[in-house]
Amino acid sequence: MKLTIKTALSTLAIVLSAVTSASSQTGVSLPSADDVVTKMLRADIERRSELAGYTALRRYVAVNQDRRAEMMVRVDCSPDGAKQFTIISEAGSGSIRKHAFSKMLSEETMASHRESRDGSRITPANYTFNMLGQDTLDTGPAYVLEILPRTANRYLIEGRIWVNAKDFSIIRVEGKPARDPSFWVHDVHFVHTYQRVGQFWFASSTQSTSEIRLFGRSELTIENSAYELHPPATHIAEADSTARLVR
Repeated sequence: MKLTIKTALSTLAIVLSAVTSASSQTGVSLPSADDVVTKMLRADIERRSELAGYTALRRYVAVNQDRRAEMMVRVDCSPDGAKQFTIISEAGSGSIRKHAFSKMLSEETMASHRESRDGSRITPANYTFNMLGQDTLDTGPAYVLEILPRTANRYLIEGRIWVNAKDFSIIRVEGKPARDPSFWVHDVHFVHTYQRVGQFWFASSTQSTSEIRLFGRSELTIENSAYELHPPATHIAEADSTARLVR
């Protein structure tokens, strides 16, 4: 779910990231970073235990000096977090679609598997946290924390997170990779935002920019929409039981 942001970071090896800026408020009584992170992790465990999976639509748009490409895909996420992608439509540069979009989908599919997720989650095992202040977004008040990766892993980031002050969900992430994705890609920056669907927070958009050797500045936009939650397993079991009774 949201603590895993490989979606944004897997894309960094090709075209990425965005303009970062945030205003945090000072001079107010704030909880410690440890307190916020503890509540954030506890709330995330509770929400993930209730998530039965979802489907959504995702649109990719990549642009550099002389090329542009788009792709629309359907995302199917199972209860355990594993994702599958189905391409609905695509247009523009075949090179970008083949070498960028296809690579992103493949990397995110692999990264969504349980054995790969823990290494990139925003948790104390992977990051240290520092309280920076409080900010007010469209979604309401949020705590702003600096996150510093414990290792120079390309799938970890250095930047800031915004944690909703009411339900302790991560609702915004800004930063850069812990190290350049490759020799060809550098100066990467991104902004990753979330939207609320029921009681859950899912990826809303990613805006990213990077410098790619030989091609210059490149921009990538990812937009997510049309989320549909899968019914809880208990509801499915009840429906099956009812169906058997009426046969």
